[in-house]
Amino acid sequence: MTKPTPTDQEKRRQQNDKADALNNNRGTSGSNPTNAHVHGNRGKQLNPNQR
Repeated sequence: MTKPTPTDQEKRRQQNDKADALNNNRGTSGSNPTNAHVHGNRGKQLNPNQR
């Protein structure tokens, strides 16, 4: 049995999710929830005041 090919909408969603994960919206007042979820606790771990 072959795996079904993704539709155009599914491909677009996968590409958007990948782009969101890489985009941190630098220079804007908002944040990117997908990017924040991907990077998780990284900022706190890199902060020298929290070591």
